[in-house]
Amino acid sequence: MLPKKNRADRKLVNKIFKACLPNGREGRFLNSPNLTFKFLQNKAGLTQISFVCPKSIAKRAVDRNLLRRRGYSALKSYLPLFPVGLKGVFVFNKKGLKENTILILDNEIKNILKKISK
Repeated sequence: MLPKKNRADRKLVNKIFKACLPNGREGRFLNSPNLTFKFLQNKAGLTQISFVCPKSIAKRAVDRNLLRRRGYSALKSYLPLFPVGLKGVFVFNKKGLKENTILILDNEIKNILKKISK
């Protein structure tokens, strides 16, 4: 699990979603097969990232929390590589991510990180 200072809280997640709407000017988003990364870039502050798993992906809260925990554990090693001040949310967008989830998420986070740093 990430330290609380590196996790985006509910207010920040709502701000990111509003900024990444089709009319939003501040935010950007990147897609991958299983994740969508919506983010804002600030020059100052800590890097704060969260995972969101909608009910359309997993009906039971136990399964949604499991996916979120696996996402945080995959993200832990890549957190120092994200730009300083980045505020973002990873959103799960595909059903059936229960087997080998950490390896899949690890690869997708690595690919998204490459796209951000370009």
